[in-house]
Amino acid sequence: MARRSPHEEPSDDLSVGELIDGPTEALTPEILAAAFADERRDLDATQDLSSAAARVGAGPDPGVTQDLTSAAASVVGPAAASEAGQPAARARVELSRLPAPGPLYRRALLGTLPGLGGRRGADVPAVELAVGGVAVDPQRLADYDRVCGFRLADTLPATFPHVMGFPLALRLITAPEFPIPPTGVVHIGNRITVHRPITVTDRLDFTAWAENLRPHDRGRQVDVVLVGSVDGEEVWHGVSTYLWRQRTPGDGERRDRAEPPAPPAASARWRVEPRIGTEYARISGDHNPIHTSRLGARLLGFPRPIAHGMWTKARCLAALESRLPEAYTVQVAFKLPVSLPSTVAFSAGRQGDDWDFALHDQRGRPHLVGTIR
Repeated sequence: MARRSPHEEPSDDLSVGELIDGPTEALTPEILAAAFADERRDLDATQDLSSAAARVGAGPDPGVTQDLTSAAASVVGPAAASEAGQPAARARVELSRLPAPGPLYRRALLGTLPGLGGRRGADVPAVELAVGGVAVDPQRLADYDRVCGFRLADTLPATFPHVMGFPLALRLITAPEFPIPPTGVVHIGNRITVHRPITVTDRLDFTAWAENLRPHDRGRQVDVVLVGSVDGEEVWHGVSTYLWRQRTPGDGERRDRAEPPAPPAASARWRVEPRIGTEYARISGDHNPIHTSRLGARLLGFPRPIAHGMWTKARCLAALESRLPEAYTVQVAFKLPVSLPSTVAFSAGRQGDDWDFALHDQRGRPHLVGTIR
């Protein structure tokens, strides 16, 4: 898990928001006991996907019972390099249902224990995971609309498919071959493209893969892509960028920073209460204690729980909901966490069909900056 000292002032740096939005949950004695008791039973979360991916069709969801890479190519034949010097083409692993988050969370927990972390891959696995026919739960959608500030409607907010398909991305992130440990990641950015409105009657086919592992001045970062399609047509495309913080030579040196610009005039101020953390966790399935528990937040170096990053993005979109086109791309960079409770200032400016928006604290420091194009 990403940590910071309780006495460390939040950074004004754009690159790292220290906003943990990853696959962890409260480490209660019950969870610890279940992690070991279910280690063999929950093969979908405790083994790799690659070697048994070749047996897709030979049993119930073998694609989630073993490794991600070595035999995944057998699903569609050997993964061949697309061009000389380019990464091998991704092999596709079809799952019959979305993975259950619980075993995946336990897997992330097991990876933090001495001797159980295993060996990480040197690059992203050349595999994409897919699941078809995911229906929209109308009650979950209504609850999501309420907690994020959207109007109740039959059209999905741009951020809702991220919640629907996240278990598939989580399955990828928690695979042993994944190059970044899931309990040490910070969600630093998110980009979503809506190609056309998605309605409550649509059934989504999700595909997830990782790409673009690259260095960062504070470690390594990677993009996790989640795509939603309806009847073979891509209708939604999401990219989440995660950072794994590592100490590098010169990491202790502080870069000279110019005085931050004055924040734009606020068009709205919102009081963000602690219930936002627990309600969004219930709806999204992300029960990271840093969002829901004062004790959990303190164990991770924060004096109070913080809001989920994807809730802050959704809340900003809800403020612009009536002025959004049917198709657009919304991109945000997560900066400083939103402590619960707190008051935040929302600002937005428009040029033609494009928007720039931001969320600041009362001292003018940005929590989030974003664009709609």
